[in-house]
Amino acid sequence: MSNAPRLTALDALHRSLGATMTDFAGWDMPLRYGSERDEHNAVRTKAGLFDLSHMGEITVTGPQAVDLLNHALVGNIGTVGLGRARYTMICREDGGILDDLIVYRLGEDEYMVVANAGNAQIVLDALTERAQGFDATVRDDRDAYALIAVQGPESPGILKSLTDADLDGLKYYAGLPGTVAGVPALIARTGYTGEDGFELFVEPQHAEKLWQALTDAGAPAGLIPCGLSCRDTLRLEAGMPLYGHELTTALTPFDAGLGRVVKFEKEGDFVGREALTAAAERAESAPPRKLVGLIAEGRRVPRAGMSVVADGTVIGEVTSGAPSPTLGKPIAMAYVDAAHAAPGTPGVGVDIRGTHEPYEVVALPFYKRQK
Repeated sequence: MSNAPRLTALDALHRSLGATMTDFAGWDMPLRYGSERDEHNAVRTKAGLFDLSHMGEITVTGPQAVDLLNHALVGNIGTVGLGRARYTMICREDGGILDDLIVYRLGEDEYMVVANAGNAQIVLDALTERAQGFDATVRDDRDAYALIAVQGPESPGILKSLTDADLDGLKYYAGLPGTVAGVPALIARTGYTGEDGFELFVEPQHAEKLWQALTDAGAPAGLIPCGLSCRDTLRLEAGMPLYGHELTTALTPFDAGLGRVVKFEKEGDFVGREALTAAAERAESAPPRKLVGLIAEGRRVPRAGMSVVADGTVIGEVTSGAPSPTLGKPIAMAYVDAAHAAPGTPGVGVDIRGTHEPYEVVALPFYKRQK
């Protein structure tokens, strides 16, 4: 295996647009095309176009596909209707989070699991191993799809001009097959920005045609191409966790404040049930640390791994930090001791290279769109 980064079907196009490229989970991906702030603001106020082809698609089919997924994942996949999607997680036997996922139900016995780029192989291996004894097939479909996202308040109008699919009837976390600009696509109303938007799964050979059509259709509405950098500040403002930052194998879903994704009431045993039952009880009695938002009083930007302090004592750790274009101040997500987790808790700061910078503790998310 060479260590050359994988290229998406849109690689040449990104370079022609002058994108700054970066290695992300073994893929060469656009970090930004122009100004990160402009890209971020376009998604908040107009629309942005993203290449997300690095995400890992895994198809699970067969008479016992749903039983396998219920066994392998913490959510109840049996209640996912045809054409709907669900946010869930895959955990280890000890309850640690292997990845957070979206599962789409494409057919009676057909599901698509979308994993984070850096965890796609881990998730594929775990599902394959957990499939033993089930009448179901796990297929690596990472090369079968390119993924293009249109996000922002103008995205429904832009997409409507290119498809006759019923977008108005397409609810959040639903997906339907359709044709966009003459290209067969799975149209999903999902995203990672805190805005309304769509993710379009297409064959790699059609990606360039679709990107160009969306670019042309979106130009009057102010749509611009957007890179991974603004995707990170958008999801941070929306309080959405990122694997490797807010979610790790050292944490259970309950530690991350996402215990609601674990469905103990579903039929059959699932991997991690015992450990997660204990984790749920611990979280009930006394959560060790809670995930909170921090807003800077000054200008210095907190980064992942920095200590959160109060009265000279370390009370937590920053998991993600960045300047927030929407708030106009640096923000962070951090796990802090429960005693300091209440919004407005006084005396909390972040240790930025030896200086304790003051921060306001707030409830997540920092930003919620007006519906």
